[in-house]
Amino acid sequence: MTDSPAHPAPLADPHLVYDPVTGDGPRNVVILGSTGSIGTQAIDLVLRNPDRFRVTGLSANGGRVALLAEQAHRLRVRTVAVAREDVVPVLREALAAEYGSGEPLPEILAGADAATRLAASDCHTVLNGITGSIGLAPTLAALEAGRTLALANKESLIVGGPLVRALAAPGQIIPVDSEHAALFQALAAGTRADVRKLVVTASGGPFRGRSRADLAHVTVADALAHPTWAMGPVITVNSATLVNKGLEVIEAHLLYDIPFDRIEVVVHPQSYVHSMVEFTDGSTIAQATPPDMRGPIAIGLGWPERVPDAAPAFSWSEASTWEFFPLDNEAFPSVDLARHVGQLAGTAPAVFNAANEECVAAFLDGALPFNGIMETVTRVVEEHGTPFAGTSLTVSDVLEAETWARARARELTATTATAEARA
Repeated sequence: MTDSPAHPAPLADPHLVYDPVTGDGPRNVVILGSTGSIGTQAIDLVLRNPDRFRVTGLSANGGRVALLAEQAHRLRVRTVAVAREDVVPVLREALAAEYGSGEPLPEILAGADAATRLAASDCHTVLNGITGSIGLAPTLAALEAGRTLALANKESLIVGGPLVRALAAPGQIIPVDSEHAALFQALAAGTRADVRKLVVTASGGPFRGRSRADLAHVTVADALAHPTWAMGPVITVNSATLVNKGLEVIEAHLLYDIPFDRIEVVVHPQSYVHSMVEFTDGSTIAQATPPDMRGPIAIGLGWPERVPDAAPAFSWSEASTWEFFPLDNEAFPSVDLARHVGQLAGTAPAVFNAANEECVAAFLDGALPFNGIMETVTRVVEEHGTPFAGTSLTVSDVLEAETWARARARELTATTATAEARA
């Protein structure tokens, strides 16, 4: 970045946008994580707007090969990338079954770096809908290749903050999280100097209003019963612990260069207001729509133009109630911990995220109680300290820190499980 480190330009700035690809026709898009929640909704949006978007490549882990082949055929993509090399024969068969005898099959990329190679391919926009920190390498590849990055993979920005900031030009990242898409739009109402505070809203998850003691014996089924959003199990558990809000606070700081003490979290059960910006004159601009991720996806793919009827709008002739509550930091300590690791910087956010991913997996497997997730993550963060802080962070540093954090989280989880079994 050309700005000084003390005052970096925001990575996501609605006043700084890229021109569309030169020439006529739809905007070329690559979708990473096409068989997941974000990917499938993005494809729905594309199919409803063929004059605006053309998908040139899809990537997926490989767990839903039939769906991936169907998507490839419907979109007539050039390239399909799959992380699991062992599913390539099955993928070829599925593609052959979808395509007619005279139709050429798409190119197949396979392996751990397949999505990364696809992210650097010739296109205008890369939508990174991969879940987890494995999305970091594709994020960096897309930015280095000069693509506009529609970012739904918050983890890649969080674990690789300095690396992403070093590569991203102002306005090159368009956030796809509902909260950050809301902030992105609300910030267009003023200048950065006018901003007093960013307010990130949280649904409160399935356990809103419960005390820490109440959460001691909640089940996996309880945690997966989100009252508002339909998401994958890891993201849903992160919503139940409010780790997702902690990650979003770090993400907001990195995207918009707003200090942590000016980023607030407020509980809004209806999930109608997706976030707000408070300006220095006392005005607050809120972005509101019914809960539907196709709106933020449309912002990510289409900005600076809006996509008509991308998602439902409110019926203002019907009565409704919107509520806001302060966050209970005692019952949900994850946001305060996230602020702490965000201020530590370096590899601390990567450790926080990796330890959480391991603990969520243990909880889903029945090996860790719900409160044990944040207790274990907190201990891993404390043991890690602050190595690799500063501007010299490398991808190797991040990977090494993540490996250590995952191993240590598994050790602590095993100890907890043994202790509970003996009890």
